[in-house]
Amino acid sequence: MDLGLQGNIEKFSLPEILQLVAASRKSGTLGVQQDDSIIMVYFDKGDIIYGYGPRQTYHLGHLLKEKKIISETQLEQAINIQSKNENSKRLGEILISRKFIDRADLEKVIIEQIEELLYSLLTWKKGSFKFYENQFPTEEEITVKISVENVILEGLRRIDEANMVNDTFASLDDVYVISAAQSGRSRDVTLEAKEWNIMALVDGYRSIREVCKYSTLDENEALKKLAQLKLAGIITKTEKKELKVSDNMEQMVGRLANLFEDYLTEKSHHNRLTDRKVTKTILEQK
Repeated sequence: MDLGLQGNIEKFSLPEILQLVAASRKSGTLGVQQDDSIIMVYFDKGDIIYGYGPRQTYHLGHLLKEKKIISETQLEQAINIQSKNENSKRLGEILISRKFIDRADLEKVIIEQIEELLYSLLTWKKGSFKFYENQFPTEEEITVKISVENVILEGLRRIDEANMVNDTFASLDDVYVISAAQSGRSRDVTLEAKEWNIMALVDGYRSIREVCKYSTLDENEALKKLAQLKLAGIITKTEKKELKVSDNMEQMVGRLANLFEDYLTEKSHHNRLTDRKVTKTILEQK
């Protein structure tokens, strides 16, 4: 698929499109349109740094007020200043200059705002897209860094899509492995315990059917988790390896640990997703 040409999301799914831009480490704007709704997603070297959609984005000021970061009075003052400047100044810039908020507060809310916008985008089943390389419709004073893989995973977790598995896997007899890290790009991926555990079974030997059989999850949940991991680009289809007698479970878990080390970015102790518990039980047992 040529990133300079437009396409439709019936042919290329949105996870595939986001993955392609991220894997290519492209900078520019991805525009996605469905009827009269348009969402623009800004990328810098494969990472999402901003996004907006006039019909979807909740007003930043109201989000800050809703979270009790600023008061109604402070919001009104900032809006009045903005109107006097004929909207030439960003609301966030005004709030920071008046010391109503600090930059960290603003960045946190902007990240949440963009993520919610992207989660809604992943529910779109029709529409068109176009990537504008090295082009940005607006110049944003504050940009952030959001993992494409995390956005896809969380967005898919929220979708109860009955056809997801059938649309993702052509055959349950296909074999998958954990995707190799892309050169020059680190991946910041936050996984749930169930996702870690089922990934330990994805080893290049077992088929999707066999992974489900050995998983502690019921088949439907296991298939859904595997489909989400595949759509996020975390696992990828491969040719089945020949199983050698020497390949016991301990060696396979060791190889998995090495893949994780290459694949996942080390988390800081101040992970912003503190409500999501990531466990590495499957690795610690060996």
